[in-house]
Amino acid sequence: MGEGAADPDEALLARVAEGEPAAVRALVARKLPRLLALAGRMLGEGAEAEDVAQETFLRAWKQAPTWKPGAARFDTWLHRVALNLCYDRLRRRRETTMEALPERPDEGPAPDRGLQAADVGRRVAQAMQRLPDRQREAIVLCHYQELGNIEAAGLMGVSVEALESLLSRGRRALRAALADMVER
Repeated sequence: MGEGAADPDEALLARVAEGEPAAVRALVARKLPRLLALAGRMLGEGAEAEDVAQETFLRAWKQAPTWKPGAARFDTWLHRVALNLCYDRLRRRRETTMEALPERPDEGPAPDRGLQAADVGRRVAQAMQRLPDRQREAIVLCHYQELGNIEAAGLMGVSVEALESLLSRGRRALRAALADMVER
């Protein structure tokens, strides 16, 4: 969205604020896939991602009647809410002590050493979860959510240079974690 361009969600959000059911369905249809993808990649769990998306929409419904057009892009605000909810959950995870270690899948290569799409996806997801939170956030926003560097940096509250540094470090860590897949 360039300078002065209208927010494509404002008219829909105004209809949501008026309680129009079709507008609510349209907003959910438009935003849910990206919110689930964002939360899923940040948290690594489908059920938690659905909870985050639901809480994000609840906050959007509460915000809709008081939304001030032009103050901020709704999509940017929605992403920030979802990211904050993800970070809350990640913090709670770190604060929770476990009585027993969770079972871990064998991370070794498959007996036939073949790369199947599910195996590749699982390995990438595991590597993403091992990244520091800010590096994972930068990669998710830029590569999976397809935001531009300027918008992603604004969402994260960092300069574009800082975002590019996070992206660079995150990509290096992913390359290192997945290097054995490339060597095969």
